Amino acid sequence: MVKRTSFENADCPVARSLDALGDWWSLLIIRDAFLGLRRFSEFQKNLGLAKNILTVRLRALVDHGILTTAPASDGSAYQEYLLTPKGRGIFPVLVALRQWSEEFSGEPGGFATLLVDRGKGRPVRKLELRAHDGRLLHIGDTTLKPNPKLKRRQRVSA
Repeated sequence: MVKRTSFENADCPVARSLDALGDWWSLLIIRDAFLGLRRFSEFQKNLGLAKNILTVRLRALVDHGILTTAPASDGSAYQEYLLTPKGRGIFPVLVALRQWSEEFSGEPGGFATLLVDRGKGRPVRKLELRAHDGRLLHIGDTTLKPNPKLKRRQRVSA
């Protein structure tokens, strides 16, 4: 197996997030955790993933603080994998990926499931990027600039 390049200390937040999330299997494990799966056997059955690969992915998600382990809620000898606050923070990312796929997949009639507001039963609105004043932003409306907080920290330590 080829060793992946680590982006753990990269300056780019996108690269760092990909280092923590790993690959598509990790995102699918996280998706399943949002759907209520907690046990190794549940993830393995639902994903059809080889046990050795699942073991590595679960360990990495725990190491990155996305999942945590806890004794099984039914008192059995098994352990469960639970989303941490950091893991729950991935929810909008999964929604964005889902909405992107729904929009551009070309699937006639859409997919078998819809993401709906549990309380109202209505489909969730498309995620939007908004400015501080509420304006809808597109890629041409954004840019990157140096973080002034980081400059202050560097001056203090220098």
